[in-house]
Amino acid sequence: MSNQFKEYKVLHIVEGGCGTIFLGSSGLPLKKIEAELNSQAAQGWQVVFQVIEQKRFFLFWQREAMIVTLGR
Repeated sequence: MSNQFKEYKVLHIVEGGCGTIFLGSSGLPLKKIEAELNSQAAQGWQVVFQVIEQKRFFLFWQREAMIVTLGR
């Protein structure tokens, strides 16, 4: 299999805001990530790169997001 891709797609999956405010942290939605990656894989996409970022959410909280680059 070749590592050269002809097109790329970027997914941005974010932690829920309500859980961040009320619980301080809610984590990334694993079922949503799994469903989205399975859907993309069925269309021929492969994960090329992923990164987890933490951003400030409002004034006091931090919120995680996953950025996934897909290629085919």
